[in-house]
Amino acid sequence: MAQNEKVLLPKKTGDLSDWYTAVNRLADLFDYGPAKGSMIFKPYGYAIWENIQKALDAEFKIRGIENAYFPLLIPMSYLEREKDHVAGFAPELAVVTVGGGEKLEEPLVVRPTSETIMYEYYAKWIQSWRDLPVLINQWNNVVRWEKRTLPFLRTSEFLWQEGHTAHATAEEARETQTWAMDAYVKIYREFLALDGYTGTKSQSERFAGAEDTLTYETMMPSGKSLQSCTSHYFGQKMARAFNISFQNQDGKQDFAYQTSWGLSTRSIGGLILMHGDDHGLRLPPKIAPVQVVVVPVKTDDDILTEAEKIATELHEVGVRAQVDARDGESFGFKLNKWEVKGAPVIIKLGAKEISDGKISYRRRDSLTDGDFARKKLPAKILQLLDDIQTDMLSESTALRDNETRTAKDYAEFKKILKEHKGFIKVHWNENPETEAKIKAETKAKTSCRLDEASDGIDFYTGEPAKEVWLFAQSY
Repeated sequence: MAQNEKVLLPKKTGDLSDWYTAVNRLADLFDYGPAKGSMIFKPYGYAIWENIQKALDAEFKIRGIENAYFPLLIPMSYLEREKDHVAGFAPELAVVTVGGGEKLEEPLVVRPTSETIMYEYYAKWIQSWRDLPVLINQWNNVVRWEKRTLPFLRTSEFLWQEGHTAHATAEEARETQTWAMDAYVKIYREFLALDGYTGTKSQSERFAGAEDTLTYETMMPSGKSLQSCTSHYFGQKMARAFNISFQNQDGKQDFAYQTSWGLSTRSIGGLILMHGDDHGLRLPPKIAPVQVVVVPVKTDDDILTEAEKIATELHEVGVRAQVDARDGESFGFKLNKWEVKGAPVIIKLGAKEISDGKISYRRRDSLTDGDFARKKLPAKILQLLDDIQTDMLSESTALRDNETRTAKDYAEFKKILKEHKGFIKVHWNENPETEAKIKAETKAKTSCRLDEASDGIDFYTGEPAKEVWLFAQSY
Protein backbone atom coordinates (compact mmCIF):
# COMPACT_ATOMS: atom_id res chain seq x y z
CA MET A 1 0.00 0.00 0.00
CA ALA A 2 1.42 3.37 -1.01
CA GLN A 3 1.93 5.82 1.84
CA ASN A 4 -0.95 8.11 0.86
CA GLU A 5 -3.19 5.53 -0.79
CA LYS A 6 -6.65 5.39 0.78
CA VAL A 7 -7.23 2.20 2.71
CA LEU A 8 -10.03 0.23 1.06
CA LEU A 9 -11.90 -2.60 2.74
CA PRO A 10 -14.47 -5.02 1.38
CA LYS A 11 -17.92 -4.46 2.86
CA LYS A 12 -18.47 -6.38 6.08
CA THR A 13 -21.99 -7.18 4.91
CA GLY A 14 -20.53 -8.84 1.79
CA ASP A 15 -18.12 -11.74 2.08
CA LEU A 16 -17.38 -11.74 5.82
CA SER A 17 -14.31 -13.94 5.42
CA ASP A 18 -12.77 -11.55 2.86
CA TRP A 19 -13.54 -8.58 5.10
CA TYR A 20 -12.09 -10.33 8.16
CA THR A 21 -8.81 -11.20 6.48
CA ALA A 22 -8.50 -7.73 4.94
CA VAL A 23 -9.15 -5.84 8.17
CA ASN A 24 -6.58 -7.95 10.01
CA ARG A 25 -4.03 -7.20 7.30
CA LEU A 26 -4.76 -3.48 6.90
CA ALA A 27 -4.78 -2.88 10.66
CA ASP A 28 -1.34 -4.53 10.73
CA LEU A 29 -2.29 -7.14 13.33
CA PHE A 30 -0.62 -10.23 11.86
CA ASP A 31 1.21 -11.96 9.04
CA TYR A 32 1.01 -15.57 7.93
CA GLY A 33 3.66 -17.90 9.36
CA PRO A 34 5.69 -20.32 7.22
CA ALA A 35 3.99 -23.47 8.54
CA LYS A 36 0.41 -24.27 7.58
CA GLY A 37 -2.06 -22.71 9.98
CA SER A 38 0.54 -20.60 11.82
CA MET A 39 0.55 -16.83 12.20
CA ILE A 40 2.86 -14.06 13.33
CA PHE A 41 1.56 -11.56 15.87
CA LYS A 42 2.75 -8.16 14.74
CA PRO A 43 3.31 -5.58 17.51
CA TYR A 44 -0.13 -3.92 17.28
CA GLY A 45 -1.90 -7.28 17.37
CA TYR A 46 0.27 -8.57 20.22
CA ALA A 47 -0.39 -5.36 22.18
CA ILE A 48 -4.10 -6.24 22.24
CA TRP A 49 -3.21 -9.65 23.69
CA GLU A 50 -0.92 -8.00 26.26
CA ASN A 51 -3.80 -5.85 27.49
CA ILE A 52 -6.03 -8.92 27.80
CA GLN A 53 -3.22 -10.66 29.71
CA LYS A 54 -2.83 -7.75 32.12
CA ALA A 55 -6.53 -7.59 32.88
CA LEU A 56 -6.91 -11.34 33.38
CA ASP A 57 -3.66 -11.84 35.26
CA ALA A 58 -4.78 -9.21 37.77
CA GLU A 59 -7.84 -11.37 38.51
CA PHE A 60 -5.57 -14.40 38.97
CA LYS A 61 -3.33 -12.55 41.42
CA ILE A 62 -6.32 -11.51 43.55
CA ARG A 63 -7.39 -15.15 43.71
CA GLY A 64 -3.91 -16.34 44.68
CA ILE A 65 -3.20 -18.07 41.37
CA GLU A 66 0.54 -18.40 40.69
CA ASN A 67 2.12 -18.38 37.23
CA ALA A 68 4.57 -21.14 36.26
CA TYR A 69 5.86 -22.77 33.11
CA PHE A 70 6.00 -26.43 32.06
CA PRO A 71 7.83 -27.94 29.04
CA LEU A 72 6.51 -27.76 25.49
CA LEU A 73 7.31 -31.43 24.71
CA ILE A 74 5.25 -34.09 26.49
CA PRO A 75 5.96 -37.87 26.47
CA MET A 76 3.21 -39.70 24.58
CA SER A 77 2.77 -42.08 27.53
CA TYR A 78 1.54 -39.16 29.67
CA LEU A 79 -1.38 -38.50 27.33
CA GLU A 80 -2.26 -42.19 27.13
CA ARG A 81 -2.95 -42.45 30.85
CA GLU A 82 -6.44 -40.99 30.50
CA LYS A 83 -8.25 -42.63 27.56
CA ASP A 84 -10.90 -39.95 26.99
CA HIS A 85 -8.26 -37.23 27.07
CA VAL A 86 -5.98 -38.81 24.48
CA ALA A 87 -8.91 -39.83 22.28
CA GLY A 88 -10.19 -36.27 22.27
CA PHE A 89 -6.87 -34.80 21.13
CA ALA A 90 -5.51 -37.61 18.94
CA PRO A 91 -6.62 -36.09 15.59
CA GLU A 92 -4.93 -32.76 16.42
CA LEU A 93 -1.60 -33.94 17.81
CA ALA A 94 1.77 -32.87 16.41
CA VAL A 95 4.33 -35.55 17.33
CA VAL A 96 8.14 -35.43 17.42
CA THR A 97 9.77 -38.77 16.61
CA VAL A 98 13.34 -37.70 15.77
CA GLY A 99 15.69 -35.63 17.91
CA GLY A 100 19.37 -34.88 17.32
CA GLY A 101 19.25 -36.94 14.15
CA GLU A 102 18.17 -40.08 15.99
CA LYS A 103 14.83 -41.79 16.44
CA LEU A 104 13.44 -41.12 19.91
CA GLU A 105 12.76 -44.04 22.24
CA GLU A 106 9.37 -42.51 22.99
CA PRO A 107 7.49 -40.01 20.76
CA LEU A 108 7.06 -36.52 22.21
CA VAL A 109 3.84 -34.60 21.70
CA VAL A 110 4.03 -30.86 21.06
CA ARG A 111 1.83 -29.46 23.84
CA PRO A 112 -1.88 -29.42 22.83
CA THR A 113 -2.77 -28.62 26.47
CA SER A 114 -0.85 -29.22 29.69
CA GLU A 115 -3.02 -31.37 31.94
CA THR A 116 -0.88 -34.47 31.52
CA ILE A 117 2.56 -33.00 32.07
CA MET A 118 1.43 -30.79 34.94
CA TYR A 119 -0.42 -33.59 36.70
CA GLU A 120 2.60 -35.88 36.50
CA TYR A 121 4.35 -33.37 38.75
CA TYR A 122 1.34 -32.57 40.90
CA ALA A 123 1.50 -36.24 41.93
CA LYS A 124 5.05 -35.66 43.20
CA TRP A 125 4.34 -32.36 44.92
CA ILE A 126 1.08 -33.26 46.69
CA GLN A 127 1.39 -35.63 49.65
CA SER A 128 -0.81 -34.13 52.36
CA TRP A 129 -3.91 -31.95 52.68
CA ARG A 130 -1.45 -29.27 53.80
CA ASP A 131 -0.09 -29.16 50.20
CA LEU A 132 -3.51 -28.19 48.88
CA PRO A 133 -4.87 -26.31 47.12
CA VAL A 134 -2.44 -26.07 44.20
CA LEU A 135 -3.36 -23.04 42.09
CA ILE A 136 -1.14 -22.70 39.00
CA ASN A 137 -1.58 -20.92 35.70
CA GLN A 138 0.55 -20.89 32.55
CA TRP A 139 0.75 -18.23 29.82
CA ASN A 140 2.00 -20.24 26.88
CA ASN A 141 1.48 -21.51 23.35
CA VAL A 142 -0.13 -24.78 22.29
CA VAL A 143 -0.33 -26.69 19.00
CA ARG A 144 -3.45 -28.38 17.66
CA TRP A 145 -3.16 -29.43 14.02
CA GLU A 146 -6.23 -27.73 12.56
CA LYS A 147 -7.43 -28.58 9.06
CA ARG A 148 -9.20 -25.26 8.47
CA THR A 149 -7.63 -22.13 9.89
CA LEU A 150 -8.44 -18.43 10.21
CA PRO A 151 -6.17 -15.84 11.91
CA PHE A 152 -6.82 -15.54 15.65
CA LEU A 153 -10.02 -17.60 15.50
CA ARG A 154 -8.56 -21.01 14.65
CA THR A 155 -4.83 -21.57 14.12
CA SER A 156 -2.58 -24.61 14.48
CA GLU A 157 -0.53 -22.75 17.10
CA PHE A 158 -2.16 -20.23 19.40
CA LEU A 159 -1.47 -18.34 22.60
CA TRP A 160 -3.52 -18.73 25.74
CA GLN A 161 -3.52 -19.15 29.47
CA GLU A 162 -4.36 -22.45 31.10
CA GLY A 163 -5.11 -22.65 34.79
CA HIS A 164 -4.83 -25.99 36.62
CA THR A 165 -5.88 -26.49 40.22
CA ALA A 166 -6.01 -29.35 42.71
CA HIS A 167 -8.20 -29.34 45.82
CA ALA A 168 -9.02 -31.43 48.87
CA THR A 169 -12.79 -31.36 48.29
CA ALA A 170 -15.21 -31.45 45.38
CA GLU A 171 -16.96 -28.35 46.71
CA GLU A 172 -13.76 -26.31 46.62
CA ALA A 173 -12.96 -27.47 43.09
CA ARG A 174 -16.47 -26.70 41.87
CA GLU A 175 -16.25 -23.23 43.37
CA THR A 176 -12.95 -22.65 41.57
CA GLN A 177 -14.43 -23.81 38.27
CA THR A 178 -17.24 -21.27 38.67
CA TRP A 179 -14.85 -18.52 39.82
CA ALA A 180 -12.73 -18.98 36.69
CA MET A 181 -15.74 -18.62 34.41
CA ASP A 182 -16.90 -15.54 36.34
CA ALA A 183 -13.43 -14.00 35.87
CA TYR A 184 -13.60 -14.66 32.12
CA VAL A 185 -17.08 -13.16 31.85
CA LYS A 186 -15.82 -10.05 33.62
CA ILE A 187 -12.97 -9.66 31.12
CA TYR A 188 -15.23 -10.24 28.13
CA ARG A 189 -17.90 -7.81 29.28
CA GLU A 190 -15.89 -5.09 31.01
CA PHE A 191 -12.82 -5.06 28.74
CA LEU A 192 -13.69 -6.64 25.39
CA ALA A 193 -17.29 -5.35 25.43
CA LEU A 194 -18.52 -8.77 24.28
CA ASP A 195 -21.73 -10.01 25.87
CA GLY A 196 -22.81 -13.63 25.74
CA TYR A 197 -24.31 -16.61 27.54
CA THR A 198 -22.76 -18.73 30.27
CA GLY A 199 -23.79 -22.36 30.48
CA THR A 200 -22.75 -26.02 30.59
CA LYS A 201 -21.51 -27.95 27.56
CA SER A 202 -23.25 -31.13 26.46
CA GLN A 203 -21.61 -34.50 27.03
CA SER A 204 -20.60 -34.57 23.36
CA GLU A 205 -19.11 -31.08 23.39
CA ARG A 206 -17.41 -30.96 26.77
CA PHE A 207 -13.62 -31.02 27.17
CA ALA A 208 -11.99 -34.42 26.68
CA GLY A 209 -11.63 -36.06 30.10
CA ALA A 210 -13.78 -33.55 32.03
CA GLU A 211 -16.85 -34.42 34.08
CA ASP A 212 -18.39 -31.17 32.92
CA THR A 213 -17.42 -27.96 31.14
CA LEU A 214 -18.67 -24.40 31.61
CA THR A 215 -18.54 -22.13 28.56
CA TYR A 216 -19.06 -18.52 27.54
CA GLU A 217 -20.76 -18.31 24.15
CA THR A 218 -20.80 -15.06 22.19
CA MET A 219 -22.77 -14.24 19.04
CA MET A 220 -21.04 -12.84 15.98
CA PRO A 221 -22.69 -10.63 13.30
CA SER A 222 -22.59 -13.59 10.90
CA GLY A 223 -25.21 -15.32 13.04
CA LYS A 224 -22.65 -17.90 14.19
CA SER A 225 -21.66 -18.43 17.81
CA LEU A 226 -18.14 -18.42 19.17
CA GLN A 227 -17.01 -20.57 22.10
CA SER A 228 -15.03 -17.83 23.79
CA CYS A 229 -13.55 -19.64 26.82
CA THR A 230 -14.13 -22.73 28.95
CA SER A 231 -13.73 -23.94 32.53
CA HIS A 232 -13.62 -27.66 33.36
CA TYR A 233 -14.28 -29.81 36.41
CA PHE A 234 -12.45 -33.15 36.41
CA GLY A 235 -13.60 -34.47 39.75
CA GLN A 236 -11.07 -37.17 40.71
CA LYS A 237 -10.81 -38.60 37.20
CA MET A 238 -7.43 -37.12 36.30
CA ALA A 239 -6.12 -37.56 39.85
CA ARG A 240 -6.79 -41.30 39.65
CA ALA A 241 -5.09 -41.53 36.25
CA PHE A 242 -1.98 -39.69 37.53
CA ASN A 243 -2.12 -40.88 41.14
CA ILE A 244 -2.49 -37.41 42.65
CA SER A 245 -3.31 -38.67 46.12
CA PHE A 246 -2.91 -37.14 49.56
CA GLN A 247 -3.42 -37.90 53.22
CA ASN A 248 -6.54 -36.03 54.33
CA GLN A 249 -7.18 -34.52 57.76
CA ASP A 250 -8.65 -37.84 58.93
CA GLY A 251 -5.37 -39.58 58.13
CA LYS A 252 -6.83 -41.45 55.14
CA GLN A 253 -5.61 -41.45 51.54
CA ASP A 254 -7.79 -39.63 49.04
CA PHE A 255 -7.51 -38.38 45.47
CA ALA A 256 -7.45 -34.67 44.67
CA TYR A 257 -10.34 -32.91 42.93
CA GLN A 258 -9.23 -30.88 39.93
CA THR A 259 -10.12 -28.09 37.51
CA SER A 260 -8.63 -26.55 34.42
CA TRP A 261 -9.69 -23.44 32.49
CA GLY A 262 -8.46 -21.43 29.51
CA LEU A 263 -8.90 -18.26 27.44
CA SER A 264 -6.98 -17.84 24.20
CA THR A 265 -6.14 -15.40 21.41
CA ARG A 266 -9.44 -16.51 19.86
CA SER A 267 -10.79 -13.67 22.00
CA ILE A 268 -9.12 -11.23 19.60
CA GLY A 269 -10.89 -12.86 16.66
CA GLY A 270 -14.24 -12.44 18.41
CA LEU A 271 -13.39 -8.82 19.19
CA ILE A 272 -12.64 -8.10 15.52
CA LEU A 273 -15.73 -9.89 14.19
CA MET A 274 -18.12 -8.27 16.64
CA HIS A 275 -16.89 -4.71 16.69
CA GLY A 276 -15.27 -4.18 13.28
CA ASP A 277 -17.14 -2.28 10.54
CA ASP A 278 -16.73 -1.18 6.93
CA HIS A 279 -14.02 1.28 8.04
CA GLY A 280 -11.87 -1.24 9.95
CA LEU A 281 -11.42 -2.16 13.59
CA ARG A 282 -13.35 -0.63 16.44
CA LEU A 283 -11.48 -1.34 19.66
CA PRO A 284 -13.01 -0.95 23.13
CA PRO A 285 -10.90 1.63 25.02
CA LYS A 286 -9.93 -0.71 27.86
CA ILE A 287 -8.24 -3.11 25.44
CA ALA A 288 -7.00 -0.75 22.70
CA PRO A 289 -3.19 -0.44 22.42
CA VAL A 290 -3.65 3.27 21.61
CA GLN A 291 -6.71 4.79 23.27
CA VAL A 292 -6.20 8.31 21.91
CA VAL A 293 -4.15 9.30 18.88
CA VAL A 294 -3.32 12.95 18.20
CA VAL A 295 -3.10 13.62 14.47
CA PRO A 296 -1.51 17.01 13.55
CA VAL A 297 -2.94 18.71 10.47
CA LYS A 298 0.63 19.75 9.63
CA THR A 299 3.96 18.75 11.14
CA ASP A 300 4.84 22.35 12.09
CA ASP A 301 6.90 22.75 15.25
CA ASP A 302 4.14 24.67 17.10
CA ILE A 303 1.52 22.07 16.30
CA LEU A 304 3.80 19.15 17.17
CA THR A 305 4.76 20.80 20.47
CA GLU A 306 1.09 21.18 21.42
CA ALA A 307 0.37 17.61 20.31
CA GLU A 308 3.07 16.29 22.63
CA LYS A 309 1.68 18.39 25.50
CA ILE A 310 -1.76 16.86 24.95
CA ALA A 311 -0.33 13.33 24.91
CA THR A 312 1.71 13.99 28.06
CA GLU A 313 -1.34 15.28 29.96
CA LEU A 314 -3.24 12.17 28.97
CA HIS A 315 -0.37 9.89 29.97
CA GLU A 316 -0.44 11.46 33.43
CA VAL A 317 -4.00 10.21 33.99
CA GLY A 318 -3.29 6.74 32.63
CA VAL A 319 -4.52 7.17 29.06
CA ARG A 320 -2.57 5.35 26.35
CA ALA A 321 -2.03 8.29 24.00
CA GLN A 322 0.19 8.68 20.94
CA VAL A 323 1.12 11.46 18.52
CA ASP A 324 1.24 10.48 14.84
CA ALA A 325 4.01 12.78 13.62
CA ARG A 326 5.13 10.48 10.83
CA ASP A 327 6.45 12.29 7.74
CA GLY A 328 5.37 11.30 4.25
CA GLU A 329 1.73 10.65 5.15
CA SER A 330 -1.03 13.18 4.53
CA PHE A 331 -3.42 14.27 7.25
CA GLY A 332 -6.31 12.49 5.50
CA PHE A 333 -4.32 9.28 5.16
CA LYS A 334 -3.47 9.31 8.87
CA LEU A 335 -7.11 9.77 9.86
CA ASN A 336 -8.08 6.88 7.61
CA LYS A 337 -5.24 4.74 8.94
CA TRP A 338 -6.27 5.19 12.57
CA GLU A 339 -9.89 4.51 11.74
CA VAL A 340 -8.77 1.18 10.28
CA LYS A 341 -6.63 0.48 13.37
CA GLY A 342 -9.61 1.24 15.61
CA ALA A 343 -8.18 3.89 17.96
CA PRO A 344 -11.21 4.84 20.12
CA VAL A 345 -10.58 8.61 19.99
CA ILE A 346 -8.79 10.50 17.22
CA ILE A 347 -7.84 14.09 18.05
CA LYS A 348 -7.43 16.37 15.02
CA LEU A 349 -5.03 19.20 15.82
CA GLY A 350 -4.27 22.24 13.67
CA ALA A 351 -3.45 25.93 14.10
CA LYS A 352 -7.16 26.80 14.33
CA GLU A 353 -7.76 24.39 17.23
CA ILE A 354 -4.77 25.85 19.05
CA SER A 355 -5.88 29.47 18.53
CA ASP A 356 -9.48 28.67 19.49
CA GLY A 357 -8.40 26.73 22.58
CA LYS A 358 -10.36 23.68 21.51
CA ILE A 359 -9.90 19.94 21.15
CA SER A 360 -11.49 18.52 18.00
CA TYR A 361 -12.03 14.77 18.04
CA ARG A 362 -13.68 11.83 16.31
CA ARG A 363 -15.23 8.90 18.14
CA ARG A 364 -14.21 5.76 16.28
CA ASP A 365 -17.16 3.69 17.48
CA SER A 366 -19.81 6.00 16.03
CA LEU A 367 -17.65 8.02 13.58
CA THR A 368 -19.10 11.19 15.09
CA ASP A 369 -17.11 14.41 15.51
CA GLY A 370 -17.12 16.83 18.41
CA ASP A 371 -15.06 19.36 20.31
CA PHE A 372 -14.57 20.73 23.80
CA ALA A 373 -12.51 23.41 25.54
CA ARG A 374 -8.79 22.61 25.71
CA LYS A 375 -8.79 23.38 29.44
CA LYS A 376 -11.20 20.47 30.03
CA LEU A 377 -8.61 17.94 28.89
CA PRO A 378 -8.19 15.23 30.23
CA ALA A 379 -11.53 14.98 32.07
CA LYS A 380 -13.47 15.06 28.80
CA ILE A 381 -11.29 12.34 27.26
CA LEU A 382 -11.74 10.07 30.27
CA GLN A 383 -15.51 10.53 30.00
CA LEU A 384 -15.42 9.86 26.25
CA LEU A 385 -13.49 6.63 26.74
CA ASP A 386 -15.94 5.49 29.41
CA ASP A 387 -18.92 6.31 27.18
CA ILE A 388 -17.42 4.43 24.23
CA GLN A 389 -16.72 1.36 26.37
CA THR A 390 -20.30 1.35 27.69
CA ASP A 391 -21.88 1.92 24.28
CA MET A 392 -19.90 -0.88 22.64
CA LEU A 393 -21.00 -3.37 25.29
CA SER A 394 -24.59 -2.26 24.78
CA GLU A 395 -24.25 -2.96 21.06
CA SER A 396 -23.00 -6.47 21.79
CA THR A 397 -25.81 -7.12 24.27
CA ALA A 398 -28.37 -5.93 21.73
CA LEU A 399 -26.92 -8.25 19.06
CA ARG A 400 -26.99 -11.20 21.46
CA ASP A 401 -30.61 -10.54 22.39
CA ASN A 402 -31.76 -9.82 18.84
CA GLU A 403 -30.09 -13.00 17.59
CA THR A 404 -31.69 -15.26 20.21
CA ARG A 405 -34.92 -16.94 19.13
CA THR A 406 -37.09 -19.69 20.60
CA ALA A 407 -38.16 -22.83 18.74
CA LYS A 408 -41.02 -25.02 19.95
CA ASP A 409 -40.30 -27.91 17.57
CA TYR A 410 -37.75 -29.15 15.05
CA ALA A 411 -39.57 -27.67 12.06
CA GLU A 412 -39.45 -24.20 13.60
CA PHE A 413 -35.81 -24.81 14.57
CA LYS A 414 -34.84 -25.50 10.95
CA LYS A 415 -36.86 -22.55 9.69
CA ILE A 416 -35.01 -20.18 12.05
CA LEU A 417 -31.64 -21.53 10.92
CA LYS A 418 -32.57 -21.06 7.27
CA GLU A 419 -33.85 -17.52 7.69
CA HIS A 420 -31.77 -16.07 10.53
CA LYS A 421 -29.20 -18.41 12.15
CA GLY A 422 -28.27 -17.01 15.60
CA PHE A 423 -28.91 -18.68 18.96
CA ILE A 424 -31.96 -20.92 19.15
CA LYS A 425 -33.36 -21.56 22.62
CA VAL A 426 -35.16 -24.88 23.06
CA HIS A 427 -36.31 -27.39 25.63
CA TRP A 428 -34.29 -30.53 25.08
CA ASN A 429 -33.49 -33.79 26.86
CA GLU A 430 -29.77 -34.22 26.27
CA ASN A 431 -29.13 -37.16 23.97
CA PRO A 432 -25.85 -37.63 22.07
CA GLU A 433 -27.57 -39.57 19.27
CA THR A 434 -30.18 -36.92 18.51
CA GLU A 435 -27.52 -34.24 18.92
CA ALA A 436 -25.42 -35.90 16.24
CA LYS A 437 -28.43 -36.15 13.91
CA ILE A 438 -29.28 -32.47 14.40
CA LYS A 439 -25.70 -31.46 13.68
CA ALA A 440 -25.53 -33.62 10.53
CA GLU A 441 -28.83 -32.25 9.20
CA THR A 442 -28.48 -28.56 10.10
CA LYS A 443 -24.77 -27.93 10.95
CA ALA A 444 -26.03 -26.56 14.28
CA LYS A 445 -24.81 -27.96 17.57
CA THR A 446 -25.36 -27.32 21.24
CA SER A 447 -23.80 -24.12 22.55
CA CYS A 448 -24.68 -24.76 26.18
CA ARG A 449 -27.34 -25.69 28.72
CA LEU A 450 -28.67 -22.58 30.44
CA ASP A 451 -29.35 -22.34 34.15
CA GLU A 452 -33.07 -21.70 33.66
CA ALA A 453 -34.91 -25.01 33.84
CA SER A 454 -38.67 -24.96 33.28
CA ASP A 455 -41.49 -27.29 32.19
CA GLY A 456 -41.60 -27.71 28.43
CA ILE A 457 -41.56 -30.07 25.46
CA ASP A 458 -38.40 -31.52 23.87
CA PHE A 459 -38.22 -29.73 20.52
CA TYR A 460 -36.90 -32.84 18.75
CA THR A 461 -38.88 -35.73 20.29
CA GLY A 462 -41.98 -34.01 21.66
CA GLU A 463 -41.46 -35.60 25.08
CA PRO A 464 -41.67 -33.61 28.34
CA ALA A 465 -38.43 -31.72 29.08
CA LYS A 466 -37.19 -29.31 31.72
CA GLU A 467 -33.69 -28.34 30.57
CA VAL A 468 -33.26 -25.24 28.40
CA TRP A 469 -30.49 -25.32 25.78
CA LEU A 470 -28.97 -23.03 23.19
CA PHE A 471 -28.13 -24.39 19.74
CA ALA A 472 -26.27 -22.50 17.01
CA GLN A 473 -24.02 -22.91 14.02
CA SER A 474 -20.55 -22.02 15.20
CA TYR A 475 -17.00 -21.11 14.22
